[in-house]
Amino acid sequence: MALLEEMTAAVQAIAQTRWSTRRGQVVPDPEDVRLGNDAVEFDRATVLYADLNGSTNMVDTEAWQLSAEIYKAFLHCAATIIRKEGGKITSYDGDRVMGIWVGDRQATPAAKAGLKINYAVKMIVMPALKQQYPDWTGTVRHVVGIDSSPIRAARTGIRGGNDIVWVGRAANHAAKLTDLDLAPSTWITDEVFIRLADELKYGGTPPTLMWEAFRWNRQGGRRIHGSDWAWRV
Repeated sequence: MALLEEMTAAVQAIAQTRWSTRRGQVVPDPEDVRLGNDAVEFDRATVLYADLNGSTNMVDTEAWQLSAEIYKAFLHCAATIIRKEGGKITSYDGDRVMGIWVGDRQATPAAKAGLKINYAVKMIVMPALKQQYPDWTGTVRHVVGIDSSPIRAARTGIRGGNDIVWVGRAANHAAKLTDLDLAPSTWITDEVFIRLADELKYGGTPPTLMWEAFRWNRQGGRRIHGSDWAWRV
């Protein structure tokens, strides 16, 4: 079959095949979902994206070895923290990592992961790089975005090269939050904030609210909360 006919038939099958859905209890791996129109549904999941800020400029101006070390150090710390806080790492995409939480406890561990990533960047990654490269005048900046919503997992791609795609607001908005170029390094939506345990809302002595409220104009004035607090790992 010629390439045109093969792709046309595949797209027609995708558009015409009825979806099969089932409730999920755990985050699926790609092999847990059929490659056809098969989806795993979650009433609510919390998605975290951790992204390096300014990585394009970094690779344009820094030695490739240093850029690679920053990628590796940041993603190692972020992924380790996501897993330690009970999240499932679902994808790496260049300079970012995605984690997801399902089940009864989602918002609090996801937000704690965000604050711990901030700690790791400031207290682990940066000191190690400055020690190794004392003449380096650069910095490592990152942004974490977290949102919560109903979501569905489907398998996409072709045989021998496929992955899970997450269809729902939380995945898209968590990623979009990492585009914000403001002082806070961790961003959560109001749906996450209202579900936080008090230990993730207030810090210090006397207890101080760790989050500042904003309106997300690019998303219809949606209420979001930003923090630059760090949580010791």
